[in-house]
Amino acid sequence: MKICITSTGKELNSNFEQRFGRSSYFIIYDTTTKEFEAIDNNNTSSAHGAGIGSAQLIIEKKAEVLISGNIGPNAKSVLESEGIKVLKGTESTVQDNIVKFEENDLNEIKKAGMPHQGMN
Repeated sequence: MKICITSTGKELNSNFEQRFGRSSYFIIYDTTTKEFEAIDNNNTSSAHGAGIGSAQLIIEKKAEVLISGNIGPNAKSVLESEGIKVLKGTESTVQDNIVKFEENDLNEIKKAGMPHQGMN
């Protein structure tokens, strides 16, 4: 299974990023092979639609789960329409969130945050 974790850097020991649409990087991690890929998020400087653009990127990478902190309603809707589950990560590292995911210790984000919440 491929999962996506929002990140401040390109490595598994990078800090977890609370913002989704304006996260600097996305780590795509394969829970079967234990391999990962770091993806630059080119939507960070978008004036509008960063969340939707980021959601499209996650869809293209065929992730089945997103682990993030805050996510806007439009991005959450796009991801869920494609069957991608959105989980609330913890303030730590990407690796810590992978471990928590594998231990089934992350909660689903039931309600999206406010639009444009991650612009600052």
